[in-house]
Amino acid sequence: MNKYEQILTKYWGYKKFRPLQEDIIVAVAEEKKDALALLPTGGGKSIIFQVAGLSLEGITLVITPLIALMNDQVANLQKRKISAVAIHSGLKKDEIKYALNRCIYSDVKFLYLSPERISSPVFISRLPYLKVALIAVDEAHCISQWGYDFRPSYLQIADLRENIEYPVPFLALTATATNEVVTDIQDKLQFQEKNVYRKSFQRENIIYIVRKVDDKLEYLLKTVSRQRECGIIYVRNRKKTREIAIRLNQKGINADFYHAGLTTEARELKQKQWTEGSMQIMVATNAFGMGIDKSNVRFVVHFGLPNSIEAYFQEAGRAGRDEKPAYAALIFSNLDITNAYKSVDVNFPERNYIKNTYNALGNFYQLPIGSGKGMVFDFNLLDFSSRYKFHALTAYNAIKYLQYESYLELTDKVTTPSRIKFIVSREDLYRFQVSNAKYDFFIKLLLRNYTGVFGDYVKINEKHLARITKSSFDVVYQYLIRLSSSKIINYIPSKRTALLIFTEERLSNQSLQLPKANYDERKKRYSQQIEAMIQYATGTAKCRSLSLIAYFGEDNVRRCGTCDVCRRRNKLGLSKYEFDIILKEIKLLLRSQTLSISEIYEVVKYDKEKIDKVIGWLKENKKIETTESDLLRWCT
Repeated sequence: MNKYEQILTKYWGYKKFRPLQEDIIVAVAEEKKDALALLPTGGGKSIIFQVAGLSLEGITLVITPLIALMNDQVANLQKRKISAVAIHSGLKKDEIKYALNRCIYSDVKFLYLSPERISSPVFISRLPYLKVALIAVDEAHCISQWGYDFRPSYLQIADLRENIEYPVPFLALTATATNEVVTDIQDKLQFQEKNVYRKSFQRENIIYIVRKVDDKLEYLLKTVSRQRECGIIYVRNRKKTREIAIRLNQKGINADFYHAGLTTEARELKQKQWTEGSMQIMVATNAFGMGIDKSNVRFVVHFGLPNSIEAYFQEAGRAGRDEKPAYAALIFSNLDITNAYKSVDVNFPERNYIKNTYNALGNFYQLPIGSGKGMVFDFNLLDFSSRYKFHALTAYNAIKYLQYESYLELTDKVTTPSRIKFIVSREDLYRFQVSNAKYDFFIKLLLRNYTGVFGDYVKINEKHLARITKSSFDVVYQYLIRLSSSKIINYIPSKRTALLIFTEERLSNQSLQLPKANYDERKKRYSQQIEAMIQYATGTAKCRSLSLIAYFGEDNVRRCGTCDVCRRRNKLGLSKYEFDIILKEIKLLLRSQTLSISEIYEVVKYDKEKIDKVIGWLKENKKIETTESDLLRWCT
């Protein structure tokens, strides 16, 4: 084994890498080259930078916008006895300072950062003291304004090249990027030379099915009732997750629901039950899926149209990671198409509305003009919308647009567990225990159950402490509050909230710039994404797999032969080869002229019955039509 295989085996138990993984590791770790890894969902992106980082002297910076995924990866590394730390806007300033000091003075191998933290003064001041060996940029499509989830804070990542005095390789990773976005990622990250490692987007084991039906729920219930294995059903809103899960259970199907509005405990329990197999089907919004490590998902159903091919492809790609046959089904109706077109205006409120929302946010947090840069606030959309009489969804989209223009950063809901840190010396703590005997038992309880509490903030669980002391949560909470008030510990209670970060100082309405050209271009781009999704759903002539991978700029791939479109072709009794050859020849003939069927017979050297079958299929799928003079022509 080489050193990379040794690391892989030691920490993950695998003996061999998947295709391209080791090539990418060698490029960044040995050759010190910048690299872009374009690997589909489930392609093992995180192992690439983790193995590379462990092979290098120094620390790896991992930049990702997904705080929940960041925390999961840090926890998984720590379980493998690999030292890792996460820094994001959900932490207090003291916690961030302690975390960075650990990176400087101890053996931390991975520092996970949310992108808005890169430009914070506390990080910049300590960056020169970090021995950075590698910079990994996860979800790299976020750096491109042409990507489907553009985040302006990603544009600051390239500044790290100037703030680190020696060359450090950049490894960008993404599962979904068009050719335009691939180029943009490398330009924005200032790659020294173009260097893309691309695995084919084609997932040969996934069978893509699309159904347009009037009664989606009835069709779903009938279809899913035949399934006996694990699956995910994605829906567009929280209410539907519960409704569909109830209907499935009424049919005797073991299902549950999941969305971002549930408590942390509820979400963790539901995900655990589904992952371990005691729950067959999860009905969820797109909040469910990031970081899921389950290889035997046999089907993913989309109950309605996603907003983009990128989102659909990523979510559908959670099926069949074990490379065994799996289904990705899309069920939609005419109403879904109507709503998809309406979503363009919903996602892009008028510019005056956006300005009013920005002004209201400043008032909501009582920020004077010219202040607030870098400040982080808990954000409750419903409280904000209610106070200023905004429609919640419209206000949310206005805030997202302000994020596009780099004025704000809005995170998803972040769950931060309770943490404590003793802020007195052991000698002072002993004196406190002697003079305050009523706290002695509880302090000993903390010291027995949690290590490292004098050196850093440590996660605690009040419910666990209550159980082992046979008391209530409130009793434990009051002890923690009193010790904190007595300046013995710093206690930070758990919370779950979205965070709003002012990335610039608050501006007056007159100074707030929302250029019409930018607004129109972003709206146009979104419309194009919606249109591409609708064309995929309503298309009946092109192989589903080919349609998806063509969107990402990949060609020279044969049709899958298993999707609903290919199956209709297969019923013609022709082989894939015969059908494709005949279709290609007819297309070449009719693209530039009109011909009679007999003229086509003369040129296409195949059995007339087979030619007739292909012509019939092309007519049925509106690829060719008959003129008034009974000639055939290609429909453009």
